[in-house]
Amino acid sequence: MIPFRDNIPFRSFPIITVFIILINIAAFLYELSLGPSLDGFVSQFSVIPAQVLSWPGSDLTLTAVALPFVTSMFLHGGWMHLIGNMWYLWIFGDNVEDRLGLLNFFLFYILCGLGAGIVHTILNAGSAVPSLGASGAIAGVLGAYVVSYPFARVLTLVPIFFFIQVIEIPALIVLGFWFVMQFLSGAASLASAAGANAGGVAWWAHVGGFVIGIILLRVFPRQPAAQARS
Repeated sequence: MIPFRDNIPFRSFPIITVFIILINIAAFLYELSLGPSLDGFVSQFSVIPAQVLSWPGSDLTLTAVALPFVTSMFLHGGWMHLIGNMWYLWIFGDNVEDRLGLLNFFLFYILCGLGAGIVHTILNAGSAVPSLGASGAIAGVLGAYVVSYPFARVLTLVPIFFFIQVIEIPALIVLGFWFVMQFLSGAASLASAAGANAGGVAWWAHVGGFVIGIILLRVFPRQPAAQARS
C-alpha cells in the first residue's frame, strides 16, 4: 500500500517537517558530490553495529561511536530510499508536529531516530554493514500518528489482484499493516543464518522507532488532535 494523503489538515505550516526534509535532501546531494570518497564517508557517519559494540575495546573514540547515531538518520543510500522516506514524513509528519509543537517535534524526531539506531544495533550485533537512513525516526512519527489519529482516512494506492485501486483506508489499518510487515521481516532476518551480516533494510530500526514513537508521545506535552476534514 502506498499512501498519498490524509484527511487531517495541519493547523499551522509544518516548519520543522519541511526543515528536516530539506536537510535530508541537502545531505543526499552532498553524498552524490563525493564520488569515490562516498564509501569512506558512509562508513564514518553510518551506524555499524559490530563496530559500536566493539567499543571501548577498539581504537575508536566515543565521539566516533556515538555521532553516527545522529548523522546516519540524515543520510540515504539512493534516490528511492530518500524519496520514500521523505514522502511518508511529509504525509504524516505535519499532524504530529501540530500535536507536539515545533521544538518538541524536532526533539521527538531525534530521540526516535536514536532509539531506532540502538534497537537495530542490539538486534544486529554482529553486522558490519553500515546502517543509514531516516526510516527509524520516521517510524517514530508513524507510531505517534497512529495513536493520535487512528481513524484518519488515508488515500492509498492498493494493488488488488491485477488492478490498482485508490481507496481511503483508516490510518490504523495502513500503518498497522506497515508495522506488521516490518516486524515479520525483522523476525525473518533474525531467523536467517546470514541475517547478522546481510545488507538491505534495517527492519528492527523501523519496529523500534515505531514503538518508541508511541511511548514518547505519552511523555511529551501535546496539543489536542486536529479534526478530520470531510
